[in-house]
Amino acid sequence: MKHQGPLSMNPNIRRLEKRKRIALIAHDNKKKDLIEWAVHNKIALSKHSLVATGTTGRLVEEALDQPVTKLLSGPLGGDQQIGAMIATGDIDVVFFFFDPMEAQPHDSDVKALLRLAVAWNLPMACDRTTADFLMTSNLMKDVYEYELPNYTHYLNRKV
Repeated sequence: MKHQGPLSMNPNIRRLEKRKRIALIAHDNKKKDLIEWAVHNKIALSKHSLVATGTTGRLVEEALDQPVTKLLSGPLGGDQQIGAMIATGDIDVVFFFFDPMEAQPHDSDVKALLRLAVAWNLPMACDRTTADFLMTSNLMKDVYEYELPNYTHYLNRKV
């Protein structure tokens, strides 16, 4: 939901600035796809702050000649680091090219990251086509405000 008019001070509204904080993640079999996509979108990505898991971050930084905040490798906790950044509002958009045909040793971390992105209502692309649609959206070029999900009913229920 985009809010018009004066910027809201409502804590239930998340504000995405023009310069988005973008998380880039790719499984080994998808790194080539992500790098090709990133090079194709080099100019657009240069307008944003990039955060990535281990090797993906190094490869993106080299390909784009743009600084990337590099976290741990996914299996060593990088997926969880990005998940924590999503929960704290420090990531605005996620591009996670994952391999649906290959079992991952850290599959529970991958699922947790995907769940957090959805739980916090973040824009997320998991394949090149969706990434193209998301990256070319006019909403990527402007300030955007949206309502955060309300999970208070989960906090108050008896287990």
